[in-house]
Amino acid sequence: MATDSVNLSSATRTNLLALQNTTNLISRTQERLSTGLKVNSAIDDAIAFFQARSLSDRAGDLAVLKDSIDQGISSVETATAGIEAISDIVEQMKGIALSAKSDANTENRSKSAVQFNDLRLQLDNLANDASYKGTNMIKGSPANLKVTFSEDGSSTLTISGVSSDSSGLSITTAASDWAADPNIDTAINDLDSALSTLRSTASTMGSNASVLSLRLDFTTNLVNSLEEGAAKFINADLNEESANLLTLQTRQQLGTIGLSIAQQSEQSILRLF
Repeated sequence: MATDSVNLSSATRTNLLALQNTTNLISRTQERLSTGLKVNSAIDDAIAFFQARSLSDRAGDLAVLKDSIDQGISSVETATAGIEAISDIVEQMKGIALSAKSDANTENRSKSAVQFNDLRLQLDNLANDASYKGTNMIKGSPANLKVTFSEDGSSTLTISGVSSDSSGLSITTAASDWAADPNIDTAINDLDSALSTLRSTASTMGSNASVLSLRLDFTTNLVNSLEEGAAKFINADLNEESANLLTLQTRQQLGTIGLSIAQQSEQSILRLF
């Protein structure tokens, strides 16, 4: 039966197969050098590929949570800054009240009462403006902030907002234009109570911000560890691969020479005829 196959000598076939294998290895090594990966797909190493993918996926999920934690810190810092500014206003209001009490002039006391009421209004405006991305934790009807730390949502921190406007701090307008000392004394007592509340709120906010910062650092380090772990499965050692390429190129040259010698040996036999 007729056939189109070509029969190669044993020596030629051996050298040809070795050369083909070397060429394939060179292609693989060049791919690793160009991509920086020793595992580019599941075909290269299914176990390593999917283990790396699992670590990378988790790192991606945590990176999203890390951004959320960072935004949570900004929300708390905004609330803390608002509390500090409100405290300064309350201190000014207390100074006005003390000054008015030491002045027996009714007209001066009335002017002080107007200043007091103006500052009270500014306090309310400040509390309403202390918002970050729509979250205001110190206005009259404050929002709570919930921050998630884990991918499955099992680890969270809820920070309760505190009403820190004039109503929430029980700071009322100046009664009867402060004509009588008892009216001023009542205002001073309210301001002292408000300052105590503001300091407590600031302390709580600061503590929560500290917890969020710790979780942010932890999550950042965890993401880096997961990414490094994934890289160990699939990243190529470029120094090793460069050395491999040089060795394979030398082997390819020797294989080409070997194949040429084998063919020359066969041709020398033909010269006998």
